[in-house]
Amino acid sequence: MMKDFKYGRAICYSGYRAGQNPAIKSYPSYDEIKEDLLILEKKFDYIRLYDPSQHAKTVLEVIQNENIDLKVMLGIDLRGEISNPECAWGGIYTEEQIKDNIQTNEDNLQEQIRLAQAYPNIIFAVSAGNEAVPEWNENLVSPKRVLYFVNQLKANTNQLVTYCENNHYWTSILQEVAEAVDLISIHTYPVWIGKGIDEGLETAINDFEMIARFYPHKRCIITETGWTTKSNGRGIVPEHASVAFQERFVKEITEWADKNQVLTFLFEAFDEPWKGASNPDEPEKHWGIYDLYRQPKFTLE
Repeated sequence: MMKDFKYGRAICYSGYRAGQNPAIKSYPSYDEIKEDLLILEKKFDYIRLYDPSQHAKTVLEVIQNENIDLKVMLGIDLRGEISNPECAWGGIYTEEQIKDNIQTNEDNLQEQIRLAQAYPNIIFAVSAGNEAVPEWNENLVSPKRVLYFVNQLKANTNQLVTYCENNHYWTSILQEVAEAVDLISIHTYPVWIGKGIDEGLETAINDFEMIARFYPHKRCIITETGWTTKSNGRGIVPEHASVAFQERFVKEITEWADKNQVLTFLFEAFDEPWKGASNPDEPEKHWGIYDLYRQPKFTLE
């Protein structure tokens, strides 16, 4: 059981390789995950997992069986409980689909709780969701329902409880959730909001400090920040995306995190070809600090 944690370096981990995809339940193997975690263990102390799927179960088994020195934040991937006509790429559900999604969320919550109870010395924190309340989300969940998941995790696990969301929602519709969680987990993506690399670090720090000032009695961390290395122009100016810019931003934010002892999960460990549409240069596919073949894009000291 861990109700606190010491500072360390952290990264989000999704181990899906070419041809693998959580949507079709095609998961990386034990040996593939072992290879990944042995790479990450050399540079990081914490990893973040997004759902209690077979992927997460294998990760936890590998860490335990191979004595890998990584602690885990385990999340839950919430399905849409509200139809969202504001979403540009989906988000409209029938009553039956909403009913099924609510049941899926409850089933996944119970599985998340089971894993947290089974791996108390590996899982240091549990998250009640990831970017579930924004108006653009195809899997929209109300803040009240997020609060329900938070309270269930607090009642049934001994880990720190959080919820992971873009920074500005914490000062508006998530104030009740903020008071309930043990950790406020912030996402900050300067390049997604049109910032160039020269403004990257300052923007991320400002995003974090805005929430930390708003909740001075709460511990705040960053659960996603990073820089993509390619873009086809879908949401990110292509000229803003490069390996050199990623290297600069990651090194700058890591130096700041080390200095200020702010747990900061870089996004993402490895490139994720399964994300987005078919265009190979879509930015969603290229946030990894390692490429698809597990080669580092730069040297992180």
